[in-house]
Amino acid sequence: MSSSRPSSSASTSGSEESAKPPQTFTFPVSPIPPNPLGEGKYIRTAAALIIGDEILNGKTHDKNSHFFAQYCFEHGIELKRIEVIADDETEIIEASRRMVKNYDFVVTSGGIGPTHDDITYASLAASFNQNLIHDPETIHRLTEATKYRNWAGKQDESQLAAMHRMALFPEKAEVLFVGPDIWVPVIRMEGKLCVFPGIPRLFQRMLAALTPFLPLPPKSERQLRIQIFTERPESMIAPYLTSLQARLKPHNIQVGSYPILYKGVYVSLIGRDLPINEKGDRVWLAEVAKEVEREIDGRVCSDEEVAQQKKAGVDSIGSVIKEEEGERKAKF
Repeated sequence: MSSSRPSSSASTSGSEESAKPPQTFTFPVSPIPPNPLGEGKYIRTAAALIIGDEILNGKTHDKNSHFFAQYCFEHGIELKRIEVIADDETEIIEASRRMVKNYDFVVTSGGIGPTHDDITYASLAASFNQNLIHDPETIHRLTEATKYRNWAGKQDESQLAAMHRMALFPEKAEVLFVGPDIWVPVIRMEGKLCVFPGIPRLFQRMLAALTPFLPLPPKSERQLRIQIFTERPESMIAPYLTSLQARLKPHNIQVGSYPILYKGVYVSLIGRDLPINEKGDRVWLAEVAKEVEREIDGRVCSDEEVAQQKKAGVDSIGSVIKEEEGERKAKF
């Protein structure tokens, strides 16, 4: 493992919150290493492994996979799989090996804290036949980040050892410090698998900060998404969409339909402007969208408008449920 020595310190750890206001720290960011996939190669496919009993038993709502899906789409990466598994070493080993074998970029979320059920680092070390060792730089940053807390200096030996578990990494892993105000590093294994904390705010900040360290696809490889709204029901537009998908599938353009309760349907077109012959003729997604507008009596909508409509649809469902509950209570 490698990391650069700092001159000051990083921000709070999330799981190590205290009553005192957070301090401001600044650490050096790690240098950008060579492309882990090889010169000239870039990430094409991705997968997310969400780890935590609290996700599976309903205690915690997983936001990280949704954010990762948005990140992948925006950067031209095809997200192929999302799995949620328990804090179980056997499951972590099986899933991590399979995903690293099948995909270019894998993230894990959760299970890297100081308690007994935080077993992600240890399980990944076992998965790739590595020992665990403490990273001195991470311990230094962690110590600096927490020295102003009201419990600092009051820990006994076992409590200090528990805290240092957050700096106990697989021995061959890359230790990437991605933000000057974040003490916890991204741990990368096999050049593909990146380990993140489960705290959504920290996951999001660290994933965004990891961007310069990733061999992302060129902008020309990034897909476009156009959404067209119609008030017609899905059954009326289904025959046309079926024929449209058959026509566009050879050009790797995806057609989807997503109803909004009591509102209408959003038709989604996802793809790139691609040449269709040697003359340079192209399938332009915007032209396809114009055709769809005509055929379904719809209109192209912005992402912001789509999000608002979806939220309104969810609110409508809640109102209907409340009305139905009120009617049932009135009957009795």
